[in-house]
Amino acid sequence: MAEAVIPSQSRPPYRTVADLEPVAGKRVLVRVDFNVPIDRARGRIEDDSRIVETLPTIEYLIQRGAAVILISHWGRPKGWDPEASLGPVAARLAQLLACPVHFVPDVVGEKAQAAARALKPGEVLLLENVRFEPGETKNSPELAQALARLADCYVDDAFGAAHRAHASIEGVTHYLPSAAGFLMERELKALDEILGQPDRPYWAVIGGSKVSDKALLLEELLQKVDGLVIGGAMANTFLAAEGLDMGASKVEKDAFGAARHLLQTARERAIPVILPQDLVVSDEFRADASWRVAEPGRLRAQEMALDIGPKTVAAVEEALCHARTVFWNGPMGVFEWDAFAHGTLAVARCLARVSAKVVVGGGDSLAAVTKAGVRERLTHVSTGGGASLEYLEGKPLPGVEALRQTSSGGALS
Repeated sequence: MAEAVIPSQSRPPYRTVADLEPVAGKRVLVRVDFNVPIDRARGRIEDDSRIVETLPTIEYLIQRGAAVILISHWGRPKGWDPEASLGPVAARLAQLLACPVHFVPDVVGEKAQAAARALKPGEVLLLENVRFEPGETKNSPELAQALARLADCYVDDAFGAAHRAHASIEGVTHYLPSAAGFLMERELKALDEILGQPDRPYWAVIGGSKVSDKALLLEELLQKVDGLVIGGAMANTFLAAEGLDMGASKVEKDAFGAARHLLQTARERAIPVILPQDLVVSDEFRADASWRVAEPGRLRAQEMALDIGPKTVAAVEEALCHARTVFWNGPMGVFEWDAFAHGTLAVARCLARVSAKVVVGGGDSLAAVTKAGVRERLTHVSTGGGASLEYLEGKPLPGVEALRQTSSGGALS
């Protein structure tokens, strides 16, 4: 096991895991985000990225003699459900750490308490899915206190869940000395840099399905960026709002007003906006459907836009080659299907070539850069889709605010 490295950066406005020293002989409760895709039939993790990203924090603690108790959610179970168990995650984590990982099918009950008491320095325990407990999503003080009794201090390394005011995220910080893990630090540092004084020109590339889901983000970005690319299904709404016939494409008519407002804001601020100049369209929503390239406004009645076309890709590449900072969230099309993945993968590969700080946020974008084989060549790929978007929208994240407000720590009486 390699020595875990502490990130080098200016001091953040909250305690970090390094501030908890000495941790030798202490039980440390670490909130992680192990909400990873699992092939339940085979009991196999399909993408272990979120597990891998937490290893520096876990390794740092166990190398310094702490007993590490991990807690995470998985999915949205309705009560106790074996199909939502974290058992397969424990097996994969043991492989990655190259050491035993104890697993207990309990959260705060007698089995969990006994396992926590028996845990030795340098050992790791993974508790069962915390969302099996109804008090988790209700931010129950009783559950938060029960979790706190398992440990001596608390570390939050689950940025992907930081926008949730849940017992294992916000509640527990009221009862234990609390700090941010290294992944949480890295996520906030990367986002704070593009929120603060990003190197310019600063461009944002925003895709995905709905304008209504990202209107606040776009509004906020238009106060900061020097250029904006809009793709994916949400681009259909912008094009339709401008009076172009988009055939059978997915369009949010209720968001026409928002789209026109955003485009007007960009014009008033002299911010260039790249919308699709051409589209890959098909009259069937299937992976093997036939397709053609068409300009917006020239789709047949039954055709739908499923990707950006080559002219648009060229325009995006030309714009981004001059950028010094880029934020990307959301695919340019139905990238899960190879026939309609070219636009999204081209953007990903372009971002890997540019001399810019590139921050990627969102689950689909993460999958896209992984599919394109460029993830390791980008500055930062966020593990938190919803959390990163809310943070960039200027919304306070309960998990982050709790660390800032309780940096002096707490204790159970």
